[in-house]
Amino acid sequence: MSAKFAGEVQCTLNVPLLGDAIDNEEKRVRASDPPNKNEASFFHTCLNGINSIAGVATQSVAYALASGGWLSLALFFSIAAAAFYTALLMKRCMEKHSSIKTFPDMGEHAFGKTGKLIAEISMYTEVYLVSIGFLILEGDNLSNLFSMEEFQVAGISIGAKQFFVILVALIILPTIYMENLSLISYVSASGVFASTAIVLSIAWTAAFDGVGVHQKGDLLNWNGIPTAVSLYIYCYSAHPIFPVLYTSMKNKRQFSNVGPMCMLYVRNNYLCINGYNWLLDVWFKS
Repeated sequence: MSAKFAGEVQCTLNVPLLGDAIDNEEKRVRASDPPNKNEASFFHTCLNGINSIAGVATQSVAYALASGGWLSLALFFSIAAAAFYTALLMKRCMEKHSSIKTFPDMGEHAFGKTGKLIAEISMYTEVYLVSIGFLILEGDNLSNLFSMEEFQVAGISIGAKQFFVILVALIILPTIYMENLSLISYVSASGVFASTAIVLSIAWTAAFDGVGVHQKGDLLNWNGIPTAVSLYIYCYSAHPIFPVLYTSMKNKRQFSNVGPMCMLYVRNNYLCINGYNWLLDVWFKS
């Protein structure tokens, strides 16, 4: 009897507790995805994640710091930590239930059809408004860059801002038909390069263009806290893309490393923009 029991224990010890189960789950989740949707490597996923988070908010975080003061950075770190932690929670939800692919799927799983509808309305409204804001910013910036008031197109007079909004929309439009996130990562690389170039340009302005460092501003401005919080939250408005990034990966176990990599890079980028712009007296004029 004891020999039989010892043999059973020995057989049990040779069987891994989680390894096979995790491998089988990984294969099952991968098989449930369309064949060309889960081809992104760890590097490609990091590029997509960084480009999504470090977007147009890069140009507004300095104003957020100027509005709320230095101590408002505590709110910035809190919002960044919440975004990172909820990304890990999303990963756990999607690992536990392979049918969950998006935020609306999570809403349906938690609260039924009503939850799915609320999640869809919230997410798509946010995406729509962010896209509109991006086009408006591009129209304003490009019209100021080229110093033109209007264009003549086929005998029709179009204002410079409206023209550039239409032009940027037409340039971006083809990218919405790119479903392979591994391919999209090459487009994202240009965004990552642009964000890094902005930080380096501001640093160069401080060091070599004679602007100098003035160190002005309030330690804490209660009246500006609402503005600061809203802009800090806007910095992480691309949060809904994390489920898509997870499902696009070849090796989904590596997603736990994607979050820290993206958040660390973007946080440092934002902090550099915040510090440089404020210390350079961009927002505070003597």
